Amino acid sequence: MAESGYPSVYVVDTHATRPPVPPRLSKVGRRAGMARTLLFILVSMALCGIIIEACFIYRLYNPESNTGSATSSKSIAEQDVTPTKSSNPVFLPSKPVAHLTDGQDAVSTKEMMAWSTVADPILYEMVYKDRSLVIQKDGYYYVYSKIFFSDNGTFHHLVNQKTKKYDGKSINLLQSRKYSENHKISIKSNSYLGGVFYLEKGDAIFVEVSDTAKVMRHKSTENFFGAYMI
Repeated sequence: MAESGYPSVYVVDTHATRPPVPPRLSKVGRRAGMARTLLFILVSMALCGIIIEACFIYRLYNPESNTGSATSSKSIAEQDVTPTKSSNPVFLPSKPVAHLTDGQDAVSTKEMMAWSTVADPILYEMVYKDRSLVIQKDGYYYVYSKIFFSDNGTFHHLVNQKTKKYDGKSINLLQSRKYSENHKISIKSNSYLGGVFYLEKGDAIFVEVSDTAKVMRHKSTENFFGAYMI
């Protein structure tokens, strides 16, 4: 006790024993932090988009990376357009067909007509051999021929067939005769033949005239011969 008879009084500072309290962030500081975070995310996404776009551009313009696709496209194109023995159209027919015209390379005999192999012939599943069309598939065929000629007498135009059934003998399928009333003046005329026949594999059909020297050959399309399966 104190000398005056009163107890001693001790002053205790309660704040001295507590840890310091950090200052609270203001609303402005919190908003600034969120803005920086959002800006960082947007910048990162933009950089990723630029990198991906750069990769696409590199693959698009790099010739080495396109080699595989170019080779694949070329092989597909080669499969779609199959070369044929003649200048057939791109879209091949579903059945055998042949169409032959006249030409300077066609060498006929006195009676048997020959046909050009360079004047855009159409030959699909049929063969041109020895001035004849050789059938490769059994079936009914429409056979036709047209001849442009000049004559002052009688002109014969025939389509004949050779078949194994008759030991290779010629059979007349179609025939026409043109007469000139005035034997002193040669007339120019056309003869057309056409008909349907059943032909077997190996049969040969061909065109004969009374005299090939009287056939007019100004244009290759004036004389033609063909057949197609119906």
